[in-house]
Amino acid sequence: MSGRFAASGRVAIAGYAQTPIERHAGQTLGALAVDTARRAIADAGLEVADVDGFVGSSLLPTAGGHAAEDGVSIVSPNWLAQHLGANPRYAVGFTGIGQLPGSVALAVNAVASGAAEVVLVHRALHNPPSRYHGNPMTAAAGQQQWTAPQGYFSPLAMIALPYNEYLQRYGARRDDMAAVVVEARKNGARIPWSYWHDQPLTTEDYLAAPTLFDPVCRYDCDIPVDGVATFVFTTAERARHLPHRPVHVAGYAMSALSRHRLPLHWPLDDIVDGGAELARRLWSHAGIGPADVDLPQVYDGFSPFVWLWLEVLGFCPPGEAHRFVADGGIDSDRPGALPALSGGGALGNGRMHGVPQMLECYLQLSGRAGERQRDAHVGVACHSSPHHGGAVVYTRDPA
Repeated sequence: MSGRFAASGRVAIAGYAQTPIERHAGQTLGALAVDTARRAIADAGLEVADVDGFVGSSLLPTAGGHAAEDGVSIVSPNWLAQHLGANPRYAVGFTGIGQLPGSVALAVNAVASGAAEVVLVHRALHNPPSRYHGNPMTAAAGQQQWTAPQGYFSPLAMIALPYNEYLQRYGARRDDMAAVVVEARKNGARIPWSYWHDQPLTTEDYLAAPTLFDPVCRYDCDIPVDGVATFVFTTAERARHLPHRPVHVAGYAMSALSRHRLPLHWPLDDIVDGGAELARRLWSHAGIGPADVDLPQVYDGFSPFVWLWLEVLGFCPPGEAHRFVADGGIDSDRPGALPALSGGGALGNGRMHGVPQMLECYLQLSGRAGERQRDAHVGVACHSSPHHGGAVVYTRDPA
């Protein structure tokens, strides 16, 4: 990817809907998705018949061996279209790195190319019963024979390695990470649909939490939940005539793994180097730089990602994010700070896999954030790790 995105500002989000985020919902994931899709389409001032494109990622992000059943634990674009009674011209599922940014890219490209005029993007997350990351393996074969028998299994071990590297390399402390989690929970506690609504966290709570994989503690991880979010994309021209202020897509970028590693082996240098390449692609594609962004929404499925995203995107120097955050650099209540977790993120909402970041960009840039409304013009929504995810630049006004 090189050069400015040819379709920058030509495609916009026209409406949205999201379920409350619950530990275990009272309906199946498919039923939630159908209802949420209908509400998003109505929110955009459209009918189901107007939607001619469906895009989503049906990944179930668990290492626990739970079954992926369409309409129950995942929802594919084709399943959703069928159960809405739609007959789309374009229905695709994204399976690469960075599920939500990848889905957005597919939707934007479809609208910009004329493959579809109105595309519904959805992300449906399920919390299967019993242990979310419980290891069902009785034997380890292939590459996992070198990791699983030693206990190096699941994303918790995966993030503990680079987190430890960061602490040792830059002199950071677990106490510094408290500022990340407390900020996310503070903002999530203000949001009615959040699992953590009215449940902020103190620094003392964080430091007293049990360690899971040293130095990762319980509150460094987002909590598994049931929830669905849907967004309606269409041309910027059509969106101008619909009920809500459109939010435009200026550009996007996906990560590219440059080094072959064993499963879940994520050294700090891989994350930083891959993130730097993603940032270069992102700013080139969108035609802007970090100084133009007033609403960065960094991914926080695990708390160390916040430090890493802030650094690779250029919001603070390498190795300085722990000091930047601890000094109030992302405090959403502090004038002049970067509101990097103003939407609560995953730590403040639940494991919605990039939805809180995208949703906060949409709500703030469309002027629909209510009492939380900011004067924001350019947002960035990130997902997953900087070297294994993606990011999208959104703007209030067309480029």
